[in-house]
Amino acid sequence: MVGMFSKSIFNLPGVLPLVAIAISVGVVVGVAGCEIVGVMAASAYYEGSHDVYEEYDGLAGKSFVVLVAADRMIQSEHPRIVGELTNNITQRLIGHADVSGFVPAPAVAQFQYDTPQWPAMPYSDIAAHFGVERIVFIDLYDFRLHEPGNQYLWNGLAAATLGIVEADSVLPDEFIFTKDITVQFPDAAGYSRSDFPAQAVSSTLRNRMVDRVSWLFYEHEEKNVLEY
Repeated sequence: MVGMFSKSIFNLPGVLPLVAIAISVGVVVGVAGCEIVGVMAASAYYEGSHDVYEEYDGLAGKSFVVLVAADRMIQSEHPRIVGELTNNITQRLIGHADVSGFVPAPAVAQFQYDTPQWPAMPYSDIAAHFGVERIVFIDLYDFRLHEPGNQYLWNGLAAATLGIVEADSVLPDEFIFTKDITVQFPDAAGYSRSDFPAQAVSSTLRNRMVDRVSWLFYEHEEKNVLEY
């Protein structure tokens, strides 16, 4: 009698197909669930942010001056760019880098106007002139709103080399820290003057350059997927 009940239930007619269907449905639901979770995780990461530490920490407790250099072609097309970058970067560092002193942007502009040969001066002489311990030097070597020869589609780019001079170090005329910085706008191709004006491209590039320069000096929050 025991042998009569030893037959598996899976051998009964119609049971095996039902089990197979149930397993298939479970697999499909499980895969769909994983895909939904994956999409949600990817979206959360894309929309999220994280803390980023400063790359140069030698500005804290020090006095500084921001110097921006740009060639005549850039300044002729964008006459306010040097002054705006000088002022905006200075103000950002005052508010976040815990500095002991700074040179106001108008005083820097006056110095550059009165001393046209300043780019050839030793950094130690410039630091002594302003009485500061750090020079934040930005060489803006490219700033354009579109590709040369194509004024109809925006393809903005700003590129600079950042150099830090520690005037109170044993190398007061050398860069202690350097960084190449490039930002672009728009973030996709195909935008023209009918989408937004030149001022929007220019101001966005300047703001992004200020961000990227300033962020090097203090802990801050950045998006996980940074557009620039």
